[in-house]
Amino acid sequence: MQTYGNPDVTYGWWAGNSMVTNRSGRFIASHAAHTGLICFAAGANTLWELARFDPSLPMGHQSSLYISHLASIGIGFDEAGVWTGAGVVTISILHLIFSMVYGAGGLLHAVLFEEDIQDSEIIQARKFKLEWDNPDNQTFILGHHLIFFGIANIWFVEWARVHGIYDPAIEAVRQVNYNLDLTQIWNHQFDFLSIDSLEDVMGGHAFLAFFQIGGGAFHIATKQIGEYTEFKGANVLSAEAILSWSLAGIGWMAVVAAFWCATNTTVYPEAWYGEPLQLKFGIAPYWVDTGDLSDATAFFGHSTRAALVNVHYYLGFFYIQGHLWHALRAMGFDFKRLWNRTGPYGIPRTL
Repeated sequence: MQTYGNPDVTYGWWAGNSMVTNRSGRFIASHAAHTGLICFAAGANTLWELARFDPSLPMGHQSSLYISHLASIGIGFDEAGVWTGAGVVTISILHLIFSMVYGAGGLLHAVLFEEDIQDSEIIQARKFKLEWDNPDNQTFILGHHLIFFGIANIWFVEWARVHGIYDPAIEAVRQVNYNLDLTQIWNHQFDFLSIDSLEDVMGGHAFLAFFQIGGGAFHIATKQIGEYTEFKGANVLSAEAILSWSLAGIGWMAVVAAFWCATNTTVYPEAWYGEPLQLKFGIAPYWVDTGDLSDATAFFGHSTRAALVNVHYYLGFFYIQGHLWHALRAMGFDFKRLWNRTGPYGIPRTL
């Protein structure tokens, strides 16, 4: 967190990030606890949606954010290929159990283990200490993150290949082999919103898996090359800078997901999310339903797709604003100077 040159600054209780700024152990605690919250939300909300599900109505016209995602990856179908919710309860309970495990891990790191990993008795753990001005330390940690992202992509690709996912073109679950065509993958950079081939989708994920694991191995194995300049992070890397980049990444992904979900019915099947949306402009962009929602039972009469898209877009928008705020602070911009130079209603004070 930016201190503006005051090493003894005291943050308010609401500045939760200040508690983990230079304490790698507490940083891990917050990561584990946050993962636990996500798992709990996924498990609990899936059970809630399943309990309210009405098979006589389209899934996309009900409260079905979670079970729609499960249906998209081929979970919840009986042997005849009809969606019945089979196995959804098991998935939900597993998420609830994992949430307790992650929560316990978060508590252990927050209460029992060292505040800073560099004080740990375990040699391997000390490698993950936080040294913002040490490029070798930062690239080492980044490498492990990339490898985990790559492994997640492999899991998804293998799930589609072995178990199968829902294909709206045939209205059934089928096994999908990835199409690792680099030319096609390159071209889809510019038309990914209109992708209509599950093989191409899996090919993109397979490429990302290779790219991320290779990049992760590179970052772990190599050290800083050449002079450590400001372009590479010198005098810029800090907890606040990392936070700003994280917000930029998640904000951008949310905006992309919003545009993709609004119109793409291959990755987001109409059977589970509702009809494609239409983009409109008011004070800000927003998406509206195009189908008959007279039977909708949730989201104030809107479809699952409309709720998912609009919430993603506006959350992404505010994440990006948060990125700009923290990025400017990381570069040393003192917002207090603005506040101190303006009076009520933003009228400048006399200097």
